[in-house]
Amino acid sequence: MMKFIIYLFFMTPLLFLNNVWYLIQFMIIMLISFFCLCNCNLYFSNISYYFGMDYISYGLIILSLLISSLMIFASSKIYLLYNNNVFILMNLILCLCLILVFSFLNMFMMYVFFEFSLIPLMILIFGWGYQPERLISGLYLFFYTLFASLPLLMVILFLYFNYSSMFFDMNYGLSYSFMMHFCMIFAFLVKLPMFMLHFWLPKAHVEAPISGSMILAGLMLKIGGYGLIRFMFIYENIFYKYSYLWFTLSIVGSISVSLICLIQGDVKCLIAYSSVAHMGMSLMGLLTMTKFGLYGSYLMMLGHGLCSSGLFCLANISYERMLSRSFMLNKGFMLYMPSMCMIWFMFCSFNMSCPPSINFISEIFIMNSMIFYWENSIYYILTISFFAACFSFYLFSFTQHGKFHYMYSCSECTVREYILMMIHLIPLVLIMMILSVYFW
Repeated sequence: MMKFIIYLFFMTPLLFLNNVWYLIQFMIIMLISFFCLCNCNLYFSNISYYFGMDYISYGLIILSLLISSLMIFASSKIYLLYNNNVFILMNLILCLCLILVFSFLNMFMMYVFFEFSLIPLMILIFGWGYQPERLISGLYLFFYTLFASLPLLMVILFLYFNYSSMFFDMNYGLSYSFMMHFCMIFAFLVKLPMFMLHFWLPKAHVEAPISGSMILAGLMLKIGGYGLIRFMFIYENIFYKYSYLWFTLSIVGSISVSLICLIQGDVKCLIAYSSVAHMGMSLMGLLTMTKFGLYGSYLMMLGHGLCSSGLFCLANISYERMLSRSFMLNKGFMLYMPSMCMIWFMFCSFNMSCPPSINFISEIFIMNSMIFYWENSIYYILTISFFAACFSFYLFSFTQHGKFHYMYSCSECTVREYILMMIHLIPLVLIMMILSVYFW
């Protein structure tokens, strides 16, 4: 693991050169290819210097590198600004923080980089955001996460003082304390985010630049799910005893947020709220503590990371031409950008978990695990799936159909935009082909 981190670290001197925008992106793609050649056939592999990697962190690290390179690719407008090297530096720091979070075996170091990843994200929002309200949204993001993660620090220190270890594979005995469970899980529920703790997410998404939205939807929410998976193995009995509380809130939240999506007037806001609904489903799969639930939740994280990031890119492509994110102006794109209509359709379909996407198989797994956990939850999961299809269909039909306000205007998309969308789209289908790796 150390060689990948040093590789990223030593890319920073390149920023002192001119015209390194695409070179940095190429080097991140090269790092993905090196990483894919890694041996990940063992339960834990590449253990060295407190780093380790298993199947869960393997997929998320590749996703981190892929989304980081696509963030640079999507931000063509920032390339024309004078401070574009600072932007790339923030991307590299954010990418490095995420890889460290996903690869540390030490709880305290994972917590440090879990918190530190907020700083480059806030600089991205403050520096390259759209409107003056970005200051408020940055503060929301910062204080929500900071306030929620302090109890987690107390738990980590408690474990260290009592057991003299902060490693995930240590046996920390038995505990039935609800307070211990709450403090351990609360930081990740805010990051996920769970319903009732999600108010920072739409604000941060709406004010963030396209790169900020991509990394937020693609990866920052996944830290919450990853943290839950890691900490779930420390005190499994507490999770088994109290998970019905969060399970109930997630069911109520996913239905409520799906209905909220149907009354949005802002394209980015709708996609942000759809993230809350999908991550609520991912949380329900995790809380069942079954094999299917874990697989479904993990695949939902990967699928949602690519699909939601792609939808934000599509919203940005229309924003760059219309200079508005309102549904009132963003309509009739079938006439205005006919070549992009099919890609809109594919992403909206995959957002509602249609086959052959990875989202489809993840939803099937989550549905199975929820029925194992509580048989009556089938009515709720069907309702959530129905409303998810409703808001995805609403997004597609409202933007593509209708009367475009410049009736005799047409816009071609650039090759860069097509490549960007296809790199999001192809892994969503291709990961289905290698699913056998999870069932060996």
